[in-house]
Amino acid sequence: NQFDIVQIDGIELARTIEIIRVVSPNSKIVFDDHNAETELQRRNFLTDLKVPHRWPAAAYSWLQVGRLRRFERWACLEADGVVAVSEADRDHLLGIIRKQKTKNGKQKTENGRWITVIPNSIDVTQYETVPDEVISFDLMFSGKMDYRPNVDAVLWFAEAVWPQIKKKRPFTTWAIVGQKPHARLDPLRELDGVTLTGWVDSMAPYLHGAAISIMPFRIGSGTRLKIIEAMAAKKAIVSTPIGAEGFPLRHDQELLLAETAVGLETAVLHLLNSPADQRRLGEAAYQFAQQYDWRNVVPQLDQVYNQILA
Repeated sequence: NQFDIVQIDGIELARTIEIIRVVSPNSKIVFDDHNAETELQRRNFLTDLKVPHRWPAAAYSWLQVGRLRRFERWACLEADGVVAVSEADRDHLLGIIRKQKTKNGKQKTENGRWITVIPNSIDVTQYETVPDEVISFDLMFSGKMDYRPNVDAVLWFAEAVWPQIKKKRPFTTWAIVGQKPHARLDPLRELDGVTLTGWVDSMAPYLHGAAISIMPFRIGSGTRLKIIEAMAAKKAIVSTPIGAEGFPLRHDQELLLAETAVGLETAVLHLLNSPADQRRLGEAAYQFAQQYDWRNVVPQLDQVYNQILA
């Protein structure tokens, strides 16, 4: 039961910190906070507050903000090292812990020395190869489809953007690819040109078959691996700023960014009518994705381990 380091991945497992301290008291604990969960719930609250029929959900999120703030702060202070996936997440975490002291009186530094930013990464080579068969759609959204930020993104796009795209380009198609579609998405099955796949054995045929990958997020925290996966597959991407959060991406360089429904509509229609821009953005995105290959990122985590053990 003795380990040099025990890494806790995600806030769901943070409750095991107390157990680890008893079972393996000499182990150093690294808490990898995949999302700044307090900030995620705060954004849920603000989004639901705008829609009267979502006010009960807003009330729930407001209660969760306080609970998560206390628990997330506790986890960060109890761990020997904390990893965040982006500068934005590190700033959110510092906002809830910078003035809080641990039991022995130590305080986390305001410059973030105790929180290390290590980006999410993928095996880029898994997404480079075009499969023998692809499934063609104009637009693609992928993800676990009972996850709140994904559900909100798809519903908003379907309600605010999709009808306008269909008016101007009636033959446009859109695949929503991912397991466990939430019941709130059932009405989308009736929309012309929209396909909800549910579970698929491989994302590759859809990813490589789509013309554009869309990231219409309004809520969320951390970073979205799906954006790096799409880049590794040389896809043209249209995203909101929140969808691209945590990555140093530039509008009209590696992707197109738009914050409003009208902006997303304009960006999508432009790319659908411009194969040359699809290729240009796809190539730039592919080059950008290389720095997020796990072979380039894992050494950063090794460095955190070595520092904690020193």
